[in-house]
Amino acid sequence: MSTVVDSTTAIDIQGLYKSFGQVRVLNGIDLKIAAGEVIAIIGKSGSGKSTLLRCINGLESFDSGQLFVQGQPLQYHNAKAMRTLRQQVGMIFQSFNLFPHLTVGQNIMLAPTLVQGISAQNAKTRALELLRRVGLAEKIDAFPEQLSGGQQQRVAIARALAMSPSVLLCDEITSALDPELVGEVLAVVESLARDGMTLLMVTHEMGFARKVSDRVIFMHQGRVHEQGAPETLFQYPRTPELVQFLSSLTS
Repeated sequence: MSTVVDSTTAIDIQGLYKSFGQVRVLNGIDLKIAAGEVIAIIGKSGSGKSTLLRCINGLESFDSGQLFVQGQPLQYHNAKAMRTLRQQVGMIFQSFNLFPHLTVGQNIMLAPTLVQGISAQNAKTRALELLRRVGLAEKIDAFPEQLSGGQQQRVAIARALAMSPSVLLCDEITSALDPELVGEVLAVVESLARDGMTLLMVTHEMGFARKVSDRVIFMHQGRVHEQGAPETLFQYPRTPELVQFLSSLTS
């Protein structure tokens, strides 16, 4: 198996398998993500989408295979290597996971000051810049409970960006939001895509996937079942499984 990773490759996954007990969730994933590429991952619940993201971020161990981020192999048992990985890979979850006892600014400043040793003043300046980017500069001293769900998710995006990651993973980040709040969060993600960040998004927002992504990956039974440019994959699905999935969204 090759261990050579091109410098333009942000993520290289080779023969990845993962099981929970007797249930195989990832069934031989081979996937390369180019630096700056925006990937939408779609598929039914249980197809392995979220598990794949969690493996990339080191939140789940895999059973076999290889996974490289920025040319470096993921090493679960090397604490130093994992700290380095998590500074390069940011992740945003369905739930916002903000610390309720900290202000918005403090939530964003926490990791840069603790992990990267950035001064409090520089971290606050950076937090304010990021809050401006997500349209919430005026909320820097607010507490999470004072924000709407959409605002909390935008703060979660700012917090992930505070570590200046080279790769950002988004796991169904609008699924916990009321429909009227989805657009404000997707607008922020779209701006990141335009700025050239490497993005992997598990999403059920097909219109957004079609609009923003460079490539759409359809996962089925733990495999990359079909992939391609959004206009091709959505208009000309090649497999019955993808046809059925897309039909279920409109029925």
